[in-house]
Amino acid sequence: MKKIIIPILFLLCFMTQSIHAQEFNFTVTVNTKQVAGTDQRLYESLQEAVLNFMNTRIWTNIRFEEQERIEGTMVIVVKKREGNSIEGELNIGIRRPVYKSNYNSPLLNYVDNDFNFVYVESQPLDFNDNSYMSNLTSMLAFYAYYSLGLYFDTFGLYGGDTMYKAAEEVVTHAQNSTDPGWKAFDSYKNRYWLLENFTNPAYRPIRQYLYEYHRLGLDVMGNGKVDDGRAAMTKSLDYVKSVYNSKPNLYYLQILNDTKRDEWKNVYSMGPQQERTKAVNIFRELDPTHAEEYEELLNAKPKF
Repeated sequence: MKKIIIPILFLLCFMTQSIHAQEFNFTVTVNTKQVAGTDQRLYESLQEAVLNFMNTRIWTNIRFEEQERIEGTMVIVVKKREGNSIEGELNIGIRRPVYKSNYNSPLLNYVDNDFNFVYVESQPLDFNDNSYMSNLTSMLAFYAYYSLGLYFDTFGLYGGDTMYKAAEEVVTHAQNSTDPGWKAFDSYKNRYWLLENFTNPAYRPIRQYLYEYHRLGLDVMGNGKVDDGRAAMTKSLDYVKSVYNSKPNLYYLQILNDTKRDEWKNVYSMGPQQERTKAVNIFRELDPTHAEEYEELLNAKPKF
């Protein structure tokens, strides 16, 4: 990832490019095990359509080099089908490259249980930022913009503002839809709240954590300054803790635990005892069901 700084500089300067490259490099899988025996041609068509929609559409005015495209996975699990109507869930994962390393840090590991839509075989997936055209394309566009917001937040402080605004427009246009997942009163665990946790000023420290943890932490570690990077990551946890203290049941905090748990354990399997103790104490509060796993880090032999 030799030129990872380039798209961020363009973002911060708000420069419009005349030449673009697509932002995403998604792999897409449609899992039909729960509806075995149905016509697979529709699902093959769906898989190709979603892949093309995410990977070939240009979502920003920012130039991405081929090697800078954001790696991600989408698994659409089909649970029920009646004609062209499909009920299922989406498992989406997004990864961010770490400077001067082969490691990709997970940014999002999320399951949308309301991934319901109508799809006609070989029908083009149309989307317009200014209207609600279909639930499928609106959901896909939402996750594209949301993922870009997360990605840019990790390279520049509050760098994802423009992308979250675009995602908010998608949510707004979907408010008159009868499809679930878009409204505040549908559930406290849906797309509406997923985005609200990033647009509500009360939870802004979460975004400061994303920047400092990744840009000042992981990237610095990748550049060979392991102790400095890990120290910055430990400091960034204070922002997460402050949000937890004010809103312990915040939806995104649950997602953050699931996304970062393994990485946190790897990072703090080494380093000074005092640093590990501080991190473990925070993790045990944030993620109490996995407290024992974090406590094991306290007995790990420090590595320098």
